[in-house]
Amino acid sequence: MSEPRIGVYVCECGINIGAQVDVPEVVRFVRRLPNVTVARENKYTCSETGQSLIKEDIEAFDLNRVVVASCSPRMHETTFQMAVADAGLNPYYFAMANIREHVSWVVPDKAQATAKAKRLISSAVHRVKYQSALEPRQEPVTQAAMIIGGGIAGIQAALTIAEAGYPVYLVEREPSIGGHMADLDKTFPTLDCSV
Repeated sequence: MSEPRIGVYVCECGINIGAQVDVPEVVRFVRRLPNVTVARENKYTCSETGQSLIKEDIEAFDLNRVVVASCSPRMHETTFQMAVADAGLNPYYFAMANIREHVSWVVPDKAQATAKAKRLISSAVHRVKYQSALEPRQEPVTQAAMIIGGGIAGIQAALTIAEAGYPVYLVEREPSIGGHMADLDKTFPTLDCSV
């Protein structure tokens, strides 16, 4: 692959990030990082408009890497990977910096929050340079389960998986199953025999 050409998109997330992080200052900082071709701020990067901007910039600036600094990857990593893929870029040339939950929601001082956002985004920019293109693949899977330990938890897991229709192999190192439960005389609260 050629020299990294990185696009960085810093989201204000309305006031979720913008009220606590000086987003324009962060963008000015990011523009000076090595290999950053374009850096932009956006009110809602996850919106159709924000995603369209990323796609347009990939083509206009010949970007081959993308970083989005916004909320949790759990919420929108797939959204941005799909936008990057729609623009013809491998979705694994994408990195995300969580500056909402990791910065604006937990750092009370605006100057410190802005400095931390810069560090997280800088890390994502440096990381994305070394990411590789990945291709999805399918691997054959043996649809069976092996449960290690024949105590109460192992027995219950084996029964649940077997009831779902899968073969189960229960492995126990002792000569009988039951674990510590087999050592008890009576069980609480019914005082039933444990064996």
